[in-house]
Amino acid sequence: MQVNAVSSTGTPAGGATDKATLAKAAQQFEAIFLRQMMGAMRSASLAEGISDSSATDQFRDMADARTADSMAGKGTLGIAEMLMRQFGAKMSPAAAPESKGE
Repeated sequence: MQVNAVSSTGTPAGGATDKATLAKAAQQFEAIFLRQMMGAMRSASLAEGISDSSATDQFRDMADARTADSMAGKGTLGIAEMLMRQFGAKMSPAAAPESKGE
């Protein structure tokens, strides 16, 4: 009896689906990393500016998140590519089916 593997999204687990899922997760990880880095850089300011307010900070955070997403989509730092190389090699090529002789 062969059991078909199903991913958490409910689609059959296969090589192409797994690679696409890994690529999306790697890109999202790179975006989160960039957001954190940009946030740390912003918090390192030495003095308050004239236009600093909670609304300005909120819009600046949204702009930083959008910039980070864009940078991650272009592979600016290469973090997603590195993750794909590292974890893609560990994935089975096509979820090798069990032998039918059982």
